Amino acid sequence: MVFLPTRRLFAAFANRAVFYAQHGDPTKVLNVLSYRSLPPPAKNTLNVRFLLAPINPADINVIEGVYPAKPEPRYDLVPSGLGSSETSVFVAGNEGLAQVAEVGEGVQGLKEGDWVIMTKPQVGTWCTGKNVGMDDVEKVPRVEGLSEVHAATMTVNPPSAYNMLQDYLRLEEGDWIIQNGANSAVGQAVIQIAASRGLKTLNFVRPRDNLQDLVNQLEDLGATKVLSYEAFSDISLRKEIKEWTGGKDIRLGLNCVGGPETAQMARLLGNDAHLVSYGAMSKQPLSLPASLFIFKNLTCHGFWQSRWYKNSVRGDRVRIMQILANLMGQGKLKEPAHEIVTISPKDSDEEAGQKVRDVIAKAEGGRRGKKTLLRFDND
Repeated sequence: MVFLPTRRLFAAFANRAVFYAQHGDPTKVLNVLSYRSLPPPAKNTLNVRFLLAPINPADINVIEGVYPAKPEPRYDLVPSGLGSSETSVFVAGNEGLAQVAEVGEGVQGLKEGDWVIMTKPQVGTWCTGKNVGMDDVEKVPRVEGLSEVHAATMTVNPPSAYNMLQDYLRLEEGDWIIQNGANSAVGQAVIQIAASRGLKTLNFVRPRDNLQDLVNQLEDLGATKVLSYEAFSDISLRKEIKEWTGGKDIRLGLNCVGGPETAQMARLLGNDAHLVSYGAMSKQPLSLPASLFIFKNLTCHGFWQSRWYKNSVRGDRVRIMQILANLMGQGKLKEPAHEIVTISPKDSDEEAGQKVRDVIAKAEGGRRGKKTLLRFDND
């Protein structure tokens, strides 16, 4: 991994930010503004330049106003108008990779040129750069083979996968887990982290015309079995699963879909199992039969990575980041399939805003099969 020195001082940057003044449809409320240069960082803070910032499904929900975590309003971007004390705005984006551009007095362990990721939620990463507190970032470990895309996407999906595999029961090599939404970013991370631990995965995805292509893709990542939701109606499924697992109970299920498909998946869990829900992509309620609780002693949990960050101590965050960085560097946790959308300095604010809205329109719902990342080019 190569850490390039900062090419220019912040004073030379044409700072840009993707913002919204009110909640609503991202394809309508998002705009881009240019803002003034950052002043020198105050004590215990640092100025950072964002290198890449992903567009996650939760970012869409935040902009729509339907997500529990809320960003803080910004009123210090420009002297007047939108983004000033006259009319505050919200800068979009929760996750991203930044490079330290300038360090304030009292900051320890960080220097100009270091890569950092955000540990404080909803700081507004879809921008050129900003001033952050030293406790709101974590230094990215220097690991050979760790790319910008790896680092930019390592604070939400990979740790979610790691923690859900770690926190609810002790899994031994050869144990099985079951999950839906297996082609999601978290689902793919689950497959790879599980494979690195010698765990087996039974993965369910939506039916589609190119199903075999997706099956091949997930198997290349380490998936043991991949089926579509249509398999739930196959009366021989339970027998096949028993053969695959050698009769061993599946005791961990991961759900990001909700709705009847998840209830059908839950029926495949064994005794004393745990069903962990971390998403609801179908936007349908999850209804489970009482028999799973009475006769199988099923336990259900909700997982939210933002809550984990809030309740964890710094040592835990550093440890998990190092584990994930090592897996990425070893090629055991690959970059997500992605495309990078660049906001050029040649784009006017209006043109840049339209570019972002067009990207959101394509990415909305997370059904593109690729992670979209924003890059603000200053060259």
